Amino acid sequence: MIASARSRFAVLSLAGAFALAAPSAARAQDSGLPLGSVAPAATLQTLDGKTVDLAKVAKGPAVIEFWATWCENCEQLLPAMKKAEATYGKKVTFVAVAVSVNQSVARVKAHVAKYGVPGEQLFDTRGDATGKWDVPATSYVVVLDKNGKVVYTGVGGDQKIDAAIRKAL
Repeated sequence: MIASARSRFAVLSLAGAFALAAPSAARAQDSGLPLGSVAPAATLQTLDGKTVDLAKVAKGPAVIEFWATWCENCEQLLPAMKKAEATYGKKVTFVAVAVSVNQSVARVKAHVAKYGVPGEQLFDTRGDATGKWDVPATSYVVVLDKNGKVVYTGVGGDQKIDAAIRKAL
């Protein structure tokens, strides 16, 4: 099952990379968490190897981004995420979930240190969160309200993160 989740994500990542190659506004997906749903539990690792449950870390209101060091859309989205954390960081929990496709904890740590990726940093070692959260591609952002319900999902480098967070507050 772990291998199938990882394989599924790898295929989706490649498909998503092709679909997202052209600039586009954030849009609804055919996959991903449905609006109004409650974010599911998923087992992740902190960058120092501790096991955590994503649903418990991402207490609403929260912004969760599934990202990768090699993701161009994530790089494009980074300034908006930094600005959002600077603006809303005292009211909103920010969580960055590094997917495990072609990455290592060391590579993620180096990238976070170099580029200042905001939020609590987690690593989806086994693909548990990418499977349970139905992640369609990297740069997938989920915004939860104070009750932990999904109020926004988007993918791509030009998402309107500020507007999405305002929906959650």
